[in-house]
Amino acid sequence: MQSLLAVSRAIDRLTEFVGKTVMWAIFVAILVSAINAIVRKVFNISSNAWLELQWYLFGAAFMLAAAYTLKQNEHIRIDIFYGTRTRRTQHWIDLIGHVFFLMPFVTLMAWMMIPYALAALKSGQISTNSGGLLIWPARAILAAGFILLVLQGISEIIKKIAVMQGLIEDPHPFVSAHEAAELEGAAIAEAVAQAEAEARKNA
Repeated sequence: MQSLLAVSRAIDRLTEFVGKTVMWAIFVAILVSAINAIVRKVFNISSNAWLELQWYLFGAAFMLAAAYTLKQNEHIRIDIFYGTRTRRTQHWIDLIGHVFFLMPFVTLMAWMMIPYALAALKSGQISTNSGGLLIWPARAILAAGFILLVLQGISEIIKKIAVMQGLIEDPHPFVSAHEAAELEGAAIAEAVAQAEAEARKNA
């Protein structure tokens, strides 16, 4: 299991590097948008390449940061049921979800996107818009995003099993509504006990 955890840590480092690096794509997209707007208004010049570059940058930020979002446990989930379960039950929900829902989908998408991107690269396919960009970088971003999700899915499964076996600390501790109520009840009971002790002391 330790060797698998080493693989998980390596994947996490890669995911974190890519996720934090690609954040700059949003900033660059904003700059491109601003420059495009200024040039269009001042010089009455524009190009579809500028618009498509914004799409590419946004797509890169969205797709390449998806694995980082999963690593940070910030992905969207329905908490109506999940949030009321004990942490151990949540671990099982996460594990089953990763194995039977996440991994089949992202693996299939990665398998389909790789030849999809290579076909555009080999053919030199260009956007149908006048002055548009090459197509293959956009498709390559899609493929890379799903490949990263496959890797991060593997890492999350490894970590989830390790946490359930008590080999590592829970990287994302979560207090359920039930546990929160128990903690609050314990805090109230302790406060009442302290108040009674003080009252007896002062009597």
